[in-house]
Amino acid sequence: MTLKSILISLCIICLNFNSYSQKKESPYETDLVKDGIWITTGVGLNVVGVLLIQDKPSLSQQDLNALSKDDIWGIDRWAAGNYSEKANSASYIPMFTSFALPLALLINENERSHAGQISVLFVESMATTGALFTITAALVEKSRPLVYNTSIPDEERMDNDEQRSFFAGHTAATAAATFFAAKVFNDFNPDSPWRPVVWGVAAAIPATVGYLRIQSGKHFLTDNIVGLAVGAASGILIPEIHKKKNKNVEIYPTMGFNLRGENVNSQGIGISYQF
Repeated sequence: MTLKSILISLCIICLNFNSYSQKKESPYETDLVKDGIWITTGVGLNVVGVLLIQDKPSLSQQDLNALSKDDIWGIDRWAAGNYSEKANSASYIPMFTSFALPLALLINENERSHAGQISVLFVESMATTGALFTITAALVEKSRPLVYNTSIPDEERMDNDEQRSFFAGHTAATAAATFFAAKVFNDFNPDSPWRPVVWGVAAAIPATVGYLRIQSGKHFLTDNIVGLAVGAASGILIPEIHKKKNKNVEIYPTMGFNLRGENVNSQGIGISYQF
């Protein structure tokens, strides 16, 4: 099934469901202060992560010469040396398309009447995913598969941008968008027979991105598995903790904490879950 046919199917699902759906109350509740802190913190961490990535050192010639495929995990070793500009360019198509999937929800009148609330949750999901990705990519030293391709000029292989293979940001962002859309559709339409199809599409699109990122030499398999898991978790959990009936989950602003007897001033958000 092509990406185009998947998107057409999703639109048909939304239109078909809209034909017999009735307007319902939103299953979510948002708070101006708590969600404002969440989004602000997420965006701030994204900025910090990007700055750290920009300052990440390049690979030295000595370290490049010391690289060996034998040092790579067996599950990833087969991808070492992959390189394809065509696959790299192609990976952006499903990724950018996935960002529009939450908009497809608005075809349904019920979701459209809560567009503002859904937008807030989507921004939170993407900001959370972005923060986790940028900070991790900046702090973890891991060369991309293409760095092991000796036909590529050393200057390109040593570039600092090629030293942040973990984890796959494209896959994570795509998964966050698609699983968010599936989660919201599921919560607004709990009795819809289309839910398995929607969840299947939500998994298929980031998996496609992950495959293309491996072929392009940008990421290993494990990078994509983690990226998909992180994105899916953000896309699902952000709406889940905002559900009205979920009284076990609480989001609250934090102003400080105690670390080894020292008072540390901080501003952010906290999450608690009561079993």
